[in-house]
Amino acid sequence: MPQMAPINWLSLFLLFLIIFMLFNVLNYFHYSPQMPKSEFSDKITTKSMNWKW
Repeated sequence: MPQMAPINWLSLFLLFLIIFMLFNVLNYFHYSPQMPKSEFSDKITTKSMNWKW
């Protein structure tokens, strides 16, 4: 029945679109950038301040 072919193409397109959107959303929220380790962070020393009231 060739009359049913457009419905089949539409359902396949919607299925592909849903899977594609789901894949993109999951990849977007899974991405966690790592902060680059600075070479100057090892050289920075913090001075402890002893407050004398």
